[in-house]
Amino acid sequence: MSEVMVEVTRGPLVECIHRGHAAVVDSNGELRYYLGDPEAVTYLRSAAKPLQAIPVIETGAADRFGLDDRELALLCASHNSEQEHLDIVASILTKIGLGEEALMCGGHAPTDRSSAEALIREKRKPTVIFSNCSGKHSGMLAICQHLGFSPENYISPEHPVQQLIVRTMGQVCGLPAGEIKIGIDGCGVPVFGMPVRNMALGFARLADPRGLPPALAPAAVRLAGAMQKNPYLVAGRKRFCTDLMQAFPGRFVAKNGAEGIYCAGILPQDEGSGLGIAVKIEDGSLKAAYSAMAEILLQTGTLAPDEIKSLDAWRVPPVKNTRGQAVGEFRPAFRLKPA
Repeated sequence: MSEVMVEVTRGPLVECIHRGHAAVVDSNGELRYYLGDPEAVTYLRSAAKPLQAIPVIETGAADRFGLDDRELALLCASHNSEQEHLDIVASILTKIGLGEEALMCGGHAPTDRSSAEALIREKRKPTVIFSNCSGKHSGMLAICQHLGFSPENYISPEHPVQQLIVRTMGQVCGLPAGEIKIGIDGCGVPVFGMPVRNMALGFARLADPRGLPPALAPAAVRLAGAMQKNPYLVAGRKRFCTDLMQAFPGRFVAKNGAEGIYCAGILPQDEGSGLGIAVKIEDGSLKAAYSAMAEILLQTGTLAPDEIKSLDAWRVPPVKNTRGQAVGEFRPAFRLKPA
């Protein structure tokens, strides 16, 4: 069963609870800590993006088209659709010889409020490049262009680019590809269902690729490095992914997913193993997922008490009323269990 992970208070009362599951796994696949059921199966959602991008490098597409670290980071992003994000997606498309119309992700308003307001003022509607998944889709099209796959309907689970990606997901996350449950994500491409424990393993190997097949390990190193060098491009202003990686350079690769998913890879220190952490909040609250993830970094000793203070706006965010007054807070309410 799931367990209570985060409480939401209002005045003296706990008004709401968020239940969930968590797993902390090393890059050898050993479960170190858990909460709830680490074998609970759910969808990885957009936390899969850094792992989905591995074939862009592994196939040689990134080198053929000269994708730089900023562009590689954008492949892994659920970006805010700020102008810099849009410019980099446009750069990727130009390099691979396709236009924006090739993207099949669908458009939506920017996550970033100021960017969304600017569109309204200019009386413009968001096009497909504004999708927070446009970087991921551009990477899939890069593979198609490099390997000679038709870009037509590249989002179909039966398309060779998606078959390649699901095989890679299985190798990275330690599952036979046939055991991964396939659904359709919000942007139209396949989404991967697997145990929370395997999600954590995927991020442990992204951070510490010694357990990966030799063909995949260099791609993981490049993507992790690109994310760490360009945390703003992985998300944007006022985003937990960006704030975490900016606050602690070179220590984390981190990515959120819809419906309460958060995953992080902790790079190995000295001669130790890297770690992967996966959180699933059962009711889908991302705010609770951020709070839980920050608390896990504290409880595992990854971040010291003085370091975690820089993330308190995410670990114990206030509940505010319409006057801007703090009337309660989100707060972690669990103790990790050693495996």
